[in-house]
Amino acid sequence: MTGAAGAGTGDGFLAVDSGGSGLRVVLGAPGRATTAPRESRTPVRTGPKGIDPGHLMEQLVPMVRALLPEAEVGGLGTAVVGAAGLATLGDALRAELPAALEREFGVRTVALAADAVTAYAGALGPRRGAVVAAGTGLIAIGTDLKSWRRADGWGHLLGDCGGGAWIGRAGLEAALRAHDGRPGGSAALLALAEESFGPVRELPARLYPRTDRPAVLASFAPHVAACAGRDPVAEGILREAARHMADSAAAVCPAEGQAHVSLTGGLFKMGAALLVPLQEELARRLPHARRVPAAGGPLEGSVQIATELAQSSLTLPGDESMLYVVTPKRG
Repeated sequence: MTGAAGAGTGDGFLAVDSGGSGLRVVLGAPGRATTAPRESRTPVRTGPKGIDPGHLMEQLVPMVRALLPEAEVGGLGTAVVGAAGLATLGDALRAELPAALEREFGVRTVALAADAVTAYAGALGPRRGAVVAAGTGLIAIGTDLKSWRRADGWGHLLGDCGGGAWIGRAGLEAALRAHDGRPGGSAALLALAEESFGPVRELPARLYPRTDRPAVLASFAPHVAACAGRDPVAEGILREAARHMADSAAAVCPAEGQAHVSLTGGLFKMGAALLVPLQEELARRLPHARRVPAAGGPLEGSVQIATELAQSSLTLPGDESMLYVVTPKRG
């Protein structure tokens, strides 16, 4: 049974952020401070059935048990798990995780949320608008509080245009163009690439066999940003990234009425080299939307959703692939 009902047998909640860099967990209760986060730097595996619920629980259980004494809650009634890839790789989580959480911790109300949804909740809360979440990858998500819209988030091979891996790959391509003597190359980026990875002729052998290719590509994005002030090729890459981000934001933002736009994710720590062209593009593409700073990140978004669920006041729209809520069966 799905819906936005209240919590189960305890007053506490579990909030989880599961992403490409690992797992973060807090416990809390409405109206009280949460615990300090516990963190695992091992990303949850994906397999033929998608995100592996067994691997998630292997990491989650010891962290939650370690946090319970600190939380001082009367049991866990609600859990919110924000997971990267839920929309396309979440079938096993939806099928198995609610029962696993009830067995281990007595949790009765479980919300499985795409990490884009928790990023939205953390940034804007229950307001209409759009959020661009950018780290290694990139996704934009928007809502009119009736339904969700998403754009991009297709991974580093098919999309994530403007994200960290995209910027890093574009920077390395410019470095290789300079190495070959082709137009569009950047000698400055070539020097930085060889400083980071060694001789670029060896880069394919270093990169292609790795399973963490997106993260490796994204590791070069800060070098592109650092180079932008003195290199027109690097500057052009960031301007193109800004255009891609604004395209995605415009695709999901409500076109009429009051709307807010916010940015969240580690990519924006690159600063003015990316933010200035992005703000220009957003002003051009979404003149009706108010640009506001993100109030928090995905973990704070999980806490926001968990608090509202525990108080039976969730206003964000439900959706099986984006925000899937399982509540206790009645009768």
